[in-house]
This record gives sequence, C-alpha cells and structure tokens, in this order.
Amino acid sequence: MGYHTFDAGRADKLEDAQERYRSLSAEELCWALSASSDETVADLGSGTGFYTDDVAPAVDHVYAVDIQEAMHDYYRKKGVPDNVDLVTSAVDDLPFDTSSLDAAFSTMTYHEFASDGALREVARVLKPGGTFAIADWAASGSGRNGPPVDERFSAAEATDALRQHGFTVEFEAVRPETFLLVVSAD
Repeated sequence: MGYHTFDAGRADKLEDAQERYRSLSAEELCWALSASSDETVADLGSGTGFYTDDVAPAVDHVYAVDIQEAMHDYYRKKGVPDNVDLVTSAVDDLPFDTSSLDAAFSTMTYHEFASDGALREVARVLKPGGTFAIADWAASGSGRNGPPVDERFSAAEATDALRQHGFTVEFEAVRPETFLLVVSAD
C-alpha cells in the first residue's frame, strides 16, 4: 500500500543536514543498526545517499537501493563511497540472494514502499536475526514536513505489518512527527 516516491527534481532538499538530522541523527541510525565492520547492509529508498554515507564507514558493504535512477545520478555526482553499490530496484523485487544481508534500513521511505510484497522481500533477503531499522513520518504528525498525513503509517500499523511478516520488534519510539522501529528477522 505504498504511496508516491519523492520527486527526484527536489533531491537537493534531501541533503539538508540540519533538517534531516532533526528527524534521525547519524548516531541514532548507527545505534539502531548496531552493525559491525564485517557486515553487508542495504539502504532501502536511499535517495541521494544522505544516510548511506553515514552508515558506509561502519560496515563492509552497503547497497544503496532506490527505484529512481535519477537519485543514483545525483549520488554519483555527489560522490559514492568505494564500499557502496547503487542498485535500481523496487523494494518488493530486491535482486539479492535469500539470507544475504546482515541488516537493512529505511529512512523516511517506508510509507513509499510499505506492502506485503516489500515486507516479504525484506524478510527474505535478511539473515535470520538480521536487523531492519525504519525511521519514517508518523501518521500522528502535523504534515508540515514530509508527505501528507494520509500517506503515512502509525508506528502501530507498521509494527503490526512487520510482525505479520515474521519480524520481532526490538525497539519502538514514537515522536511528534516521526517514529523509529528496530526489528529483527526470524
């Protein structure tokens, strides 16, 4: 039941560190992933690579997954770290082997791809016990920033959907405009 994707013509807005880190800091994302230097992770809905760049130094390899090639073009111009591969794909059809990823994360994009197919795919590609960290706009938010409120999910809706697809909720934080979930694959 995902909604529209972010307009790649407005990609510069995704590089506003002050605004982005207000919703999720680099430190909080790295904490949520608790990834180690030998791990392979995927950034689902990577956009310009803003958060990919924060995770890349902490892990062995990152797949920056985005459905829009224009976002990858932006990232290439900005400069892609050596341990990052750009993957143009929808989340419901990931080109990874089963149980091949140690972790995955989604920053402010869950509402774009949330569907049974996408959650099945994330569960398929994560190793048993693998982490999936999701920070997204909350349905309880004001709608001043991010997508319209009617295109958002509540943390409860997201956790219900994740549990139905075999994930165990390890951490949940609901903020005025956003939520953060950390779940593990069964």
